[in-house]
Amino acid sequence: MRTIPILATALLLGASAAAAADFIDDTKLLLDTRLRFEDVEQDSIASAANALTFRVRAGFETGAAWQTKLLAEGEQVWSLADDYDSTTNGNTQYPVVADPEGGELNRLQLTNTALPATELTVGRQRITLDDHRFVGDVGWRQNEQTFDAVRAVNRGLANLTLDVTYLDQVNRVFGPDSRVGRYRGDVWLANVAYVLPAGRLTVFRYQLEFEPTAGVPGVVRESSRTTGARFAGKRPLGALQLSYAASYATQSEWGDNPLSFDLDYRFGELALSRGAYTVGAGIELLEGDGVKGFSTPLATLHKFQGWADRFLATPPNGIDDRYVTAGFKWQPAAPLDAIMVQLAFHRYAAERGALDYGDEVNAQVQARWRKFNGTVKYADYRADGFLTDTRKVWVQVEYVW
Repeated sequence: MRTIPILATALLLGASAAAAADFIDDTKLLLDTRLRFEDVEQDSIASAANALTFRVRAGFETGAAWQTKLLAEGEQVWSLADDYDSTTNGNTQYPVVADPEGGELNRLQLTNTALPATELTVGRQRITLDDHRFVGDVGWRQNEQTFDAVRAVNRGLANLTLDVTYLDQVNRVFGPDSRVGRYRGDVWLANVAYVLPAGRLTVFRYQLEFEPTAGVPGVVRESSRTTGARFAGKRPLGALQLSYAASYATQSEWGDNPLSFDLDYRFGELALSRGAYTVGAGIELLEGDGVKGFSTPLATLHKFQGWADRFLATPPNGIDDRYVTAGFKWQPAAPLDAIMVQLAFHRYAAERGALDYGDEVNAQVQARWRKFNGTVKYADYRADGFLTDTRKVWVQVEYVW
């Protein structure tokens, strides 16, 4: 089914012809630029990758006419130094940096608020749910992930949010020129959240049915049905503040998936903060049955299991990720508006069996000045009988208007 982009375009043309003046009155421009250098050393590959890329994302969002807004946004990535495997440039002698050069329509959506307490969005759009563990925009990469979808969000009852989406295309970070740049199929996302005094409780059901993609018939193995719940909140403890989060989900095959599996996901995290300082610890378990690991193909995967991105696909024997974190934030930090430091240490093992996967150190320093954000980021994965040692360094500057 490919009706979503066609419907969005038809509605756009009708609105612009009938009420262009109303749309333009409150129109705002959208601009997001990012210059990034990424260096990757991977033991299994002789040559290190050096990628210098520049991304411009630009567009506009109109004011409302007939309680409807139009958002249109394009995206272009340029490769200024291409000693890396972008997944489309053929430079396979280097490690992968998934920031291919090219441009595409990033978002084209209509948002209508005519129904009481309801926001309906049709077209190519950004969708993030909860902590991005199951559905996210992969905003770390230069080309973000978007969805061709119809989404309805209702907040008609106090403290309750109903969020339902149907989508038939996933526009992935690899871009339209990649053989894995698009996932197509029938996907339903249902997310219901209720705010309690102790925190936010979310229950969800995600049904992913993917069609075989040219050159990637195995994508149907990612078709799954996932049901779960998440609870997150915070509370004061004297001079300290305690933050907590826990999640559980179960996943099985769906649609035409040839595999049969029944896998669980478990997550728990605690953090204590005082003033500018924060320390925390957590555990995330994704089961595996020896053939298939619990998968979240629509997630912002870079956010989980370390920034070296060695576990974007869950191993067949699953993964047990135990980690500690620390952070500090100066605000203000003259002449800058803010400086943020993040540190993390991960220890990885198989969830099934006794295999160690290794450990990883992550460190990041960010600085903000007006509309500019600068980042220096480091990831060092040390293998232990699984995969290979990998080190990554990033330096980037971003301007958002």
